[in-house]
Amino acid sequence: MSRAEEEEEEAKNYFVYRNPSQPVEARVSDLLSRMTLQEKLGQMTQIDRSVADSAAITDLCIGSVLNGGGSDNDVMNRASAADWADMIDAFQNSALQSRLGIPIVYAADAVHGHNNVYGATIFPHHISLGATRDPDLVQRIGAATALEVRATGVHGNFAPCVAVCRDPRWGRSYESFSEDTEIVRKMTSMVTGLQGSPPIGHPDGYPFVAGRKNVFGCAKHFVGDGGTHEGKNEGNAITSYDDLETIHLLPYLDCLSQGVCTVMASYSSWNGSQLHSHKFLLTDVLKDKLNFKGFVITDWEGIDRLSHPHGSNYRDCISASINAGVDMVMVPFRYKQFLEDLTHLAESGEIPMSRINDAVERILRVKFISGVFEHPLTDRSLLDTVGCKMHREVAREAVRKSLVLLKNGKDPKKPFLPLDRNARKILVAGGHADDLGYQCGGWTISWQGSSGRTTIGTTILDAIKATVGQETKVVHEPSPSPATLADEDFSFAVVAVGEGPYAESHGDNSELKIPFNGTELIKSVTEKIPTLAILISGRPLVLEPEMLEKVDAFVAAWLPGTEGKGITDVVFGDYDFEGLLPVTWFKTVDQLPINAGHEPYDPLFPLGFGLRYNM
Repeated sequence: MSRAEEEEEEAKNYFVYRNPSQPVEARVSDLLSRMTLQEKLGQMTQIDRSVADSAAITDLCIGSVLNGGGSDNDVMNRASAADWADMIDAFQNSALQSRLGIPIVYAADAVHGHNNVYGATIFPHHISLGATRDPDLVQRIGAATALEVRATGVHGNFAPCVAVCRDPRWGRSYESFSEDTEIVRKMTSMVTGLQGSPPIGHPDGYPFVAGRKNVFGCAKHFVGDGGTHEGKNEGNAITSYDDLETIHLLPYLDCLSQGVCTVMASYSSWNGSQLHSHKFLLTDVLKDKLNFKGFVITDWEGIDRLSHPHGSNYRDCISASINAGVDMVMVPFRYKQFLEDLTHLAESGEIPMSRINDAVERILRVKFISGVFEHPLTDRSLLDTVGCKMHREVAREAVRKSLVLLKNGKDPKKPFLPLDRNARKILVAGGHADDLGYQCGGWTISWQGSSGRTTIGTTILDAIKATVGQETKVVHEPSPSPATLADEDFSFAVVAVGEGPYAESHGDNSELKIPFNGTELIKSVTEKIPTLAILISGRPLVLEPEMLEKVDAFVAAWLPGTEGKGITDVVFGDYDFEGLLPVTWFKTVDQLPINAGHEPYDPLFPLGFGLRYNM
């Protein structure tokens, strides 16, 4: 053994926290005992990549960096996976130069694939996956996402969202698997996909990460965010504790049983009390009753929202949140002010050192379990997984299984679908037929998403052209002219309409009409040409009876992501429809909220509805 190797071995024996053969709890205890107050408070601080520099990370021992939904990612919009890895490794190298060499964990909102990274596989959003009723598929999507995330150096994923959406007016409806608690519970299999499968006997609530091909997950948003009054984002869930527990809390138990590492507090309130400062729910219930041993993190500028106007009375907000049980604060920008105020609160005793130590213990526990101490830098051998064919095939499968057939033929005895791939001439219309950004929705490259070829993928039009016979003529007009509609040579039309992309409060909508004159477009085409209508949306929208009566077939495709061939796989008959409504489809917005089990229950289509070719 060389002298250098001997010194390294001696260091491991002296610095227990550096020795991977030591138990996690021993490593946590040893490292905590060596930390100054400043180093502890740095670990509780998560900052945005745009303000992260070597001085902040090295000197202040910042614990975590992220690129969140509100982060300015413009400079990274077309960055390669290797570029992301270079950036994150640079941050990590700064952290390793700190006194104790505590690595950062970098986290991202990879909520339907590694959606910030150009060229990554974009899977269907959660509402689509709820329509599949396939926990194994969801687990495989989690595993594929973990590989693409780790390939860029990211250690943690702010997913899955396990909200139970009770009102489609909510701007985050598509981030929920279902209005039904039991469906959401089954889909928490994404946690195991992301983190790996814990061994038999692994204690519920104790964090787990299987290895370097996995990331730590985050169950969010704790708790009741899908049950706010009138579906208001960041609103107020007015409900009893019994209903909060049986409707909204149960999916968290399933996440905890799979070793989920982090839990994110919700922007919303419960009976008027904001979750970011709710000690009963964050500490008494989540940590004490449910025995959660990972760390609780805020949402983006979550503590700022504890006062009005946002960001005022900052020191009081910090005190309220951390004393309630928050362990890591997604600051994400004014970290110097945050650390100054947090230092004052700790030194004055307003936040007890026992609370500080508990928070840091939880953060270090997740870091040791994630393996970041042993492998702080990116595994570049994973780079080829980003957007790879295998992952795109999984995404295509998810699209196929998520499509819900709401109508097939004006006469039940004469089905309109499947379409004839050898038809002579096809009209493809609607603004959503050839728009990858619309197809992917929010949280795609940018926070709100956008239209156009925002990343690499296959639109519905691309898929139709690749599916039909060589002799078939495909005419594409987003808004067909009167002359086109008068053409009697069309065998049929495919009209794709729906919502534009949105995220969070920008998606709150009390009317839920099909935008961009989608209803009128469907009616105008179907008056002249037999028509399949495809709705691209993050939730049910108003389907006017006249339109629904005139159209020959209607498919809810949700937000399918980059793999448009999953749609043509089914509508041209290579596969049967499998999707079942994950939410109730209302007749009018006046019925809202309407969920299965309500009395009276008179929906347009009930929860679980979905037609098949072979019924």
